[in-house]
Amino acid sequence: MIKRDGHIHTPYCPHGSKDSFALYVEKAIESGLNEITFTEHAPLPKGFFDTVPEQDSGMRPADLEHYLKDVEMIKKEYQKDLKIYTGLEVDYIEGFENQTHDFLNQYGPALDDAILSVHFLKAADQYVCLDYSPEAFKELIALTGSTDAVHTLYYNTVIKSVLSDLGPYKPKRIGHITLAKKFQRLYPPLSHHEAEIEKLLNTVKAQNLELDYNGAGTVKPYCQETYPSPAIASAAHQMGIPLVYGSDAHSAAGLMQGADQLIALKP
Repeated sequence: MIKRDGHIHTPYCPHGSKDSFALYVEKAIESGLNEITFTEHAPLPKGFFDTVPEQDSGMRPADLEHYLKDVEMIKKEYQKDLKIYTGLEVDYIEGFENQTHDFLNQYGPALDDAILSVHFLKAADQYVCLDYSPEAFKELIALTGSTDAVHTLYYNTVIKSVLSDLGPYKPKRIGHITLAKKFQRLYPPLSHHEAEIEKLLNTVKAQNLELDYNGAGTVKPYCQETYPSPAIASAAHQMGIPLVYGSDAHSAAGLMQGADQLIALKP
């Protein structure tokens, strides 16, 4: 039975719902969870231009302090009922490592937990948000030359995130490592990319990091599987890599999504 959800968004998400912190917490308690981490999208690095049309991929910098205070308040309010961790989902964007390092040095001390995720890929000297839409993914195919080239670029970028020197407050968990599969039923790759995934898992293991075992892909119509898939999750587990379930909920109703599709990770 799932007792921890390590990837939950909040009303501070610009592209999510306005469900209150309390609504998320009550749903977590109702679902039998003992621990949760609020991991709102951190503000994007200074100097980076958000390429999605609404420019809403990350929290507004002006909201960050309010977010941290609100999480601390809800932690105190429900301290007898649920263990709540203060967290962020931090974007790794190639070429903006120094800015991310500085951000983590400033705000890392306020965090209990965090996730490092790749959403933006750099192709042909421009950035595209991989998972924003089928059209964005198609743009990446055009820029890289093929669907498989997009997958290769994604896995290689995630490996860079794992190896990146982001300082002492670098997140210990790597987010949804197979996000490139979000549109796999629309743009199926010809390869399973075993070599890239094996290299990624070995790199995660060598760096003593965790993996986000993310249920959001199960409700995406062109994906319909967890990030990573059960087979990759099993391989990671057998290597001794910790996996932490994350609903990646952007509304209270999204808590526990995909939990029924997780494999049993036995010692």
